[in-house]
Amino acid sequence: MQGPRPLIIFLYLAAAMACIAGPYTSVAPCQEFFDQVTQNGETWRITADKITYHPETNRYTASGNVGITRDKTQLLADKIILDKQNMKAVATGSVTLVSEGDRLTGERLDMDLESATGTLYQGHIFIRENNFRIRGERIEKTGENTYHITDGSLTSCEGPRPDWQITGKQVDVTIEGYGYVSHAALWARRLPVFYVPWFMFPVKLKRQSGLLMPEARYSDRKGAEYIQPLFWAISGNTDATFYYHHMQKRGEKFGLEYRYMFSEDSKGTLMADGFKDKKIDDGSREATAKWGYDDDEAARPNDDRYWIRMKADQQLFAGATARLDIDIVSDQDYLREFSDRYMGHETAADYFSSEFGRDLDDKNDPVRTNRLNINRSWSYQSLNADLVWYDNVINRRLKDEDDTLQQLPRIQYSALKQPLTRAPAGDLLFGSLDSEYTYFYSRDNITGHRMDLHPRLYLPLRAGHYFSLEPSAGFRQTAWYIDADSEFYSDEKELYMHRELYDAEMDLSTEINRVFSVEKGRVEKIRHVIIPRLSYDYIPEKDQSEYPEFDEIDRIEPENSLALSFTNLFTSKASLSGKNRNNEKRYTYNRVAKFFIEQAYNFREDKDSGQAWMPLYAELDLTPANLLTLHADASWDHQNDELDTGNLTCRLYDRRGDELKLEYRYSRDSTKSIDLYAKTRVTRNLAFFGNYERNLETETDIEKGLGMRYESQCWALELAWKQEGEEEDNDTRYMAMIELFGLGGFGETLDNR
Repeated sequence: MQGPRPLIIFLYLAAAMACIAGPYTSVAPCQEFFDQVTQNGETWRITADKITYHPETNRYTASGNVGITRDKTQLLADKIILDKQNMKAVATGSVTLVSEGDRLTGERLDMDLESATGTLYQGHIFIRENNFRIRGERIEKTGENTYHITDGSLTSCEGPRPDWQITGKQVDVTIEGYGYVSHAALWARRLPVFYVPWFMFPVKLKRQSGLLMPEARYSDRKGAEYIQPLFWAISGNTDATFYYHHMQKRGEKFGLEYRYMFSEDSKGTLMADGFKDKKIDDGSREATAKWGYDDDEAARPNDDRYWIRMKADQQLFAGATARLDIDIVSDQDYLREFSDRYMGHETAADYFSSEFGRDLDDKNDPVRTNRLNINRSWSYQSLNADLVWYDNVINRRLKDEDDTLQQLPRIQYSALKQPLTRAPAGDLLFGSLDSEYTYFYSRDNITGHRMDLHPRLYLPLRAGHYFSLEPSAGFRQTAWYIDADSEFYSDEKELYMHRELYDAEMDLSTEINRVFSVEKGRVEKIRHVIIPRLSYDYIPEKDQSEYPEFDEIDRIEPENSLALSFTNLFTSKASLSGKNRNNEKRYTYNRVAKFFIEQAYNFREDKDSGQAWMPLYAELDLTPANLLTLHADASWDHQNDELDTGNLTCRLYDRRGDELKLEYRYSRDSTKSIDLYAKTRVTRNLAFFGNYERNLETETDIEKGLGMRYESQCWALELAWKQEGEEEDNDTRYMAMIELFGLGGFGETLDNR
């Protein structure tokens, strides 16, 4: 291997010498011949069809497919003159500068290679992150990520005649930050739309302080509205957003959203907003119809309105975790008044559910949950300590009698089912434990302590591979100690009481399965599993009327029932393109359908009256393809021979963007409603959508809306109409949103499902 090396070196030198036409001043045409220029440890690679070096001026002149490259930065041009001593370059003819995916093009570039700054004439900047295009007579690269443009324009539209563009006398751009335009004008093609003396827009995605896109709308209850958020990037792990909300008929609302994150397990978000309401419900019929809600008999005279909510997680020592939930609102109507968009209940609920895995109480619930939880989990055990305060908004605001029970504290210790004894053939006996201590406090109700212990033993048995039988028995002991100084305590009652109850269960099940070959498309097989299950539950009857009644644990209902259920599971096996590391075929598995049905019989009831047969319950989940999802559940009342509950959710959609969603909710004597949502694409650019929700029990509309969205390559327009509430006190809103891709949207959208 040593022999050929001198020959290779000789051939390379000969090729290089063949490119040299003079002693030092010229390089003949030689494609891909290169030179190296080093300054302060940085190496620039020069390629060209022809390179001339002038030693008296220490300059390179390169022409023909010229390229200068360093790391991820590349400068291309027809001709480049490079001053090696000062590391300055002048590029002319089809100039292109590429850096980190962003592209600058122009007719001429004067560039300082050492500082990576310079001036581009008749230039164009393309920012890949948000498809942004900025043009200018003169573009100065003033820093690593900053540009100053004279007589510039910006757009995210393609082509020489963009659908929209913003022009300005001076434009300053910071990549990963914001751009600022002075004397800005928005153009729709060649038509000027509006002028503002100063305009700001986001350039990329990193957090940076500044104004966010505003929102404007109109409604009957609030009049013309304008919402302006201001974002403040406080530090790398904390930020805040301030909100100003102008309501023509109601007043000025201010809001704050503060976020911090030290780790995935230690983070928190605080939201607060409020205002002085110009319109109050003074009890008159006209005021109630216009400004109040009459869902309850409580008066609504308050004008000081606010909402404070917070969720936080904190990692503690020894693997423990603390969780804080705060939800305090001024009145029972505030969350209905402000339910969507910026700072609304729906927005906050979705955010908390996504970031913390915990939702907010329903917006119509006048009792709000506030909780501090400390949790520690092991492999088979868990310890929970809670301080729970249920804030009854109506009672607090009106200073009425408040019998709401608070849990200060509630401590729970649970041990999951785990083996207690072992044998050579396997585990014989299993056990579990649920336990709880709670102190109940109420301003106008009985107070006291309660301890509840509920251990359980299991004896799992198997008959080969055919049946599994698991009998189990539990023993529950509950003790109460009532506060003697409580005004609800009487001498006739004992301060200390206790209760003992046992319960028994039996579970018998098996599994039957079969695999069917279908060979339809990519689906090769479908596995069908049937799981029959027979379960028996027994709790003896016991008089518990003498005990205090704090919650459901204080009244354990007797039970003597037998339930038979069948679970059907259908799973498909489909092939994927390509192969795995072992050169084997790849597969994907999909739960196509699940059907569950259960019937229970209560031996405690009179079989002749029909009450012994408990409601028949069935549940269906169906996902036959990527274009359809369906969930349905229902229970049938045998005694009254009618449906007891029923819920249906069905969604049909396609890859084009069409969608139809139906939700039906039924509960006998309480709920009967339907919710429809539809969206259809008339063309690739134009879509219509609408929603309709109706209370079928009262035959009143809950919400309805219609809208359209036109979407071009670089902009979208949305118009919508929405009406909420019953006819006599509904709130009608008209919404419009213009979205300029790359800048964001201005206005409000209804199509946010």
